[in-house]
Amino acid sequence: MPVKPLEDRVLVKPIESESKTASGIFLPESAKERPVRGKVVSTGPGKRLDNGKRAQLSVKTGDTVVYGKYAGTEVEIKGDKHLILRETELLGVIEG
Repeated sequence: MPVKPLEDRVLVKPIESESKTASGIFLPESAKERPVRGKVVSTGPGKRLDNGKRAQLSVKTGDTVVYGKYAGTEVEIKGDKHLILRETELLGVIEG
């Protein structure tokens, strides 16, 4: 079931943090931090402006983005957790 976000929303698949520390200790699920990075799966067409045109989004499918720890709405698609966020909730794009 493909999901196409509306307006200026972005569908992001969170990138899980490491389950092992640098010294080799495995972390239990309860000690893990919520992900704050993710890969853009799809984007909406952009917010409609007063003149009727659409604003261009600054992210595209495939970008790796950073977002707030509790930003967006969690949804489950084909058994995988995803987030739907407004473009304004994104903090930045990781280049490279």
